[in-house]
Amino acid sequence: MNYSIPKHVAIMMDGNGRWGKKRGLTRSEGHYAGAKTMQKIIDACIDFDVKILTLYAFSSENWSRPEDEVNYLMHLPVKFFNQKLPEFMRRNINIRISGNLAALPDPTREALMKAEKKTGNNTGIIVNFAFNYGGRDDILQGIRRVIHEVQNNDMNLDMMDEDLFQQYLYTKDLPDPELVIRTGGEKRVSNFLLWQSSMSELYFTDVFFPDFNKELLYEAIKEYQRRTTLHLTENQKWESTIRG
Repeated sequence: MNYSIPKHVAIMMDGNGRWGKKRGLTRSEGHYAGAKTMQKIIDACIDFDVKILTLYAFSSENWSRPEDEVNYLMHLPVKFFNQKLPEFMRRNINIRISGNLAALPDPTREALMKAEKKTGNNTGIIVNFAFNYGGRDDILQGIRRVIHEVQNNDMNLDMMDEDLFQQYLYTKDLPDPELVIRTGGEKRVSNFLLWQSSMSELYFTDVFFPDFNKELLYEAIKEYQRRTTLHLTENQKWESTIRG
């Protein structure tokens, strides 16, 4: 039986604002609670020997939220990384950022880029923050870069294949996630890693992200293992039938 741990887990951290409102708090207080949970999930992934964790921290669609909530979400990385960066260095955690950073306020962009640069030589778990990220934008910006290089005679378009194109995405050099988790009860991908998750196992839970924990992550991984084992068994049966 295959009990493999997914190398790359991606999480849509949904339900922070609703968690706060349900408790009579502000949506921003819900996001703060989500940031605290995020730290626990990083710890859990280290314990489970997950090599890469991608967290959907701010989508390109989130700009349409109320101004005070957006402002808080822009400030949160500054506060988070100022507090956690020494710990990330001590624990050998490698921070990556995926998304359109050019559109962010200077303090937010600088905090994200500083964390990525400071931890760039760390060799432990990779924690990839998808910030101001959208899957369609990811693909479009990749296409624009390819067109630019072709027009400048830096690339022969006949060389292009899926592996090469992946190097033009925000997540370049990272393998595709085997498991994508969405908390908060919604059952859609919401423009998250559209190219990268084309073959991923999807796992949905009604639990709001601030209540997501190590035990629930373990349940998601067990479900991933059950499905991949089932796929393997079905493939073996099919190959046996074909061979006669």
